[in-house]
This record gives sequence, structure tokens and C-alpha cells, in this order.
Amino acid sequence: MASILLSAHVIAGILFMGPVALTKSLFPRFAAGEGHSVATTLHSITRVHGALALSVPVVGLLLAGVQSRLGEFWIVAAMVLTAIAGGLLALRIVPLQREALDHPASTGKFRSMRLLTGLFNLIWVMVVVMMVVRPGATS
Repeated sequence: MASILLSAHVIAGILFMGPVALTKSLFPRFAAGEGHSVATTLHSITRVHGALALSVPVVGLLLAGVQSRLGEFWIVAAMVLTAIAGGLLALRIVPLQREALDHPASTGKFRSMRLLTGLFNLIWVMVVVMMVVRPGATS
């Protein structure tokens, strides 16, 4: 069971988080220029894959439960960072994208969007590193 959950966790991370990292990073470039239809598509991919990416922490929690690791530092830290990244995506990045699509002339939001996008990606890199290094793991 653990092997199936681990496979599902990794595959979901690649298939769902990868596109989110890419589309939200490309969005400001196309929304600021003549690429409104491309920006609309990027926003849609960010929203849909962002929702599907909820499966990554859910399967990860199931896996940690099966492996009796829920109390380990690296799992708890990864859960906290995942919640922060999810909050950034749902509460700040996606709404800023929607606002940029609704008001394409106001490009002042792109700087904060780029900063939040970079922070989101950095958080995910930290989570992936923790999954590999497992600081404080018992085995």
C-alpha cells in the first residue's frame, strides 16, 4: 500500500504542481503584453491544476499515516509549508491573475505577482528537498 501511495504522491506532484509552477510564472509576461488569450489559458491551467494539486498533500498525509510518520518534524514542516503555498496560490496569486485579466491596463500588480510566484516556487522546492533529505526522520 505504501508503494502505491508513494507513486501516486510523486506522480500527482509532477502532473499537477509542475504545470502550476510553470503557468503562474509565465502569466505576467503574457498578461502584460498582447497575449491576453494566452494569459487566459495560463490562468485556467493554474486554477484547474491548482485544485487537482490538492491531491498531493492528501495522498502525502495518507502515506505518512500508513508509514506511521505523521509526528515527524519533516512531515509537520512540509504540511505547514504546503498550507502556506496553497494559501498563496488560492488567496493571492489566482485572484491577482483574475484581476490582471479583468483590468489589463493596470500592470502594477505584476511585481507583487512575480514576488508571490517566486515565493510559491521556493516553498515547493523546500518541500521537495524535505521529502528527499527528511530532516529528523526516525528511519
